[in-house]
Amino acid sequence: MASSPTSSALPATTDSLVIGDRRFSSRLMTGTGKYPSLEAMQASIAASGCDIVTVAVRRVQTQADGHVGLMEAIDWQRIWMLPNTAGCATAEEAIRVARLGRELAKLAGQEDNTFIKLEVIPDTRHLLPDPIGTLEAAEQLVKEGFTVLPYINADPLLAKRLEEAGCATVMPLGSPIGSGQGIRNAANIALIIENARVPVVVDAGIGVPSEAAQAMEMGADALLINSAIALAGDPAAMARAMGQACEAGRSAHRAGRLPARAEASPSSPTTGRVGSAPGA
Repeated sequence: MASSPTSSALPATTDSLVIGDRRFSSRLMTGTGKYPSLEAMQASIAASGCDIVTVAVRRVQTQADGHVGLMEAIDWQRIWMLPNTAGCATAEEAIRVARLGRELAKLAGQEDNTFIKLEVIPDTRHLLPDPIGTLEAAEQLVKEGFTVLPYINADPLLAKRLEEAGCATVMPLGSPIGSGQGIRNAANIALIIENARVPVVVDAGIGVPSEAAQAMEMGADALLINSAIALAGDPAAMARAMGQACEAGRSAHRAGRLPARAEASPSSPTTGRVGSAPGA
């Protein structure tokens, strides 16, 4: 089997991301779609510092535009593949494509890779995931031994149901796919983070690094960012910025922000100041 950064044990003190039985050093996941070229994709993956890259199984199968040669363009000894079921409108379709995704990972040399990013999206206009179909597919895939990462609306109750079904993460959208609208569902995502016992990965809608940092400051465990990187004027530079923002947001969350106040609070002590003598 090809070696990967997830296979080696990291020190217990390392703030690493754990999904299923795998440990990752980066909390940023990236994608493979929408890049102007394979070379731009390769440079962006390297610049981002990511360990996980998601691949649309159907697009690789059909050699869709931008995906010809993709499998050969990525170093699967270093990058962990996250096959996804993009393009599936029903639970049944998603289950079939997930099985193909597992075989795709094996072809890349990752014999023990059971990861699948589950997408069930019948809505071709707004690209919003189907909660019922997603839950149905997740329950079946968990039974089949998959490590399921489901893409969902920011629905705290659905997130909990998926966790209870055995999913390895939940992946609420910040805003619609490719919209670049940022974190439009902050209150619900905060509830998901508060109640989850599995990693919460904010997926879709992040457009700029400040939004990536915001999601991590809220307590998200990881981010999946594709369009904002691939469609940037300089994809590699944006990938680097997103990686830095992800790290900064995580560090800020762990550090703990100061409490917000209604009034100003001086940063310098008010006692012992040099000034007029008492009674002057």
